[in-house]
Amino acid sequence: MKALKLLPRLIALARRSPGWLTLLNFVMGRLIPFNRPHGFRIVEFAEDRVVTCASYRRANHNHIRGIHACAIATVAEFSAGLLLLSRLDPGRYRLIMSRIEVDYLYQAKKDITARTSLSDKELQDRIVGPLATAESQDIIMITEVSDSDGNMVARARTTWQIKRWDAVRTKVK
Repeated sequence: MKALKLLPRLIALARRSPGWLTLLNFVMGRLIPFNRPHGFRIVEFAEDRVVTCASYRRANHNHIRGIHACAIATVAEFSAGLLLLSRLDPGRYRLIMSRIEVDYLYQAKKDITARTSLSDKELQDRIVGPLATAESQDIIMITEVSDSDGNMVARARTTWQIKRWDAVRTKVK
């Protein structure tokens, strides 16, 4: 897909410009159609950190008009996955989320923000270094989700399998 090949360049531009960040949000809504009706958006995109947001709106409500647990989990997954995608070459590595665990701490009745970070040292020690000798590596990313009042809503742990494309086997022999 052409958009996936252009994604690293678009991410680099979005880190420096609000206009490009707006375009990146538009593109992400097309690349991940499941997220589009929920209005998830990237609000900050630094080299070592991604901040995403989900609005307090009807599409994200549960039966008691709080933000649904699945919306909270998905915006956390989106934040962590996007950060990994931006730090690794998608032409060399395949990312698959293999597990998600969420501790729900507070009922969200306002907009929520998910924050994920990954330092250069963590990237080297936990991913790039091990992948020099292994076909795949699992990494657990921690994402903290808070509401617009600063209340900690949830803490998500997403486990990602990162695999070199040359080690990916898609056909049964």
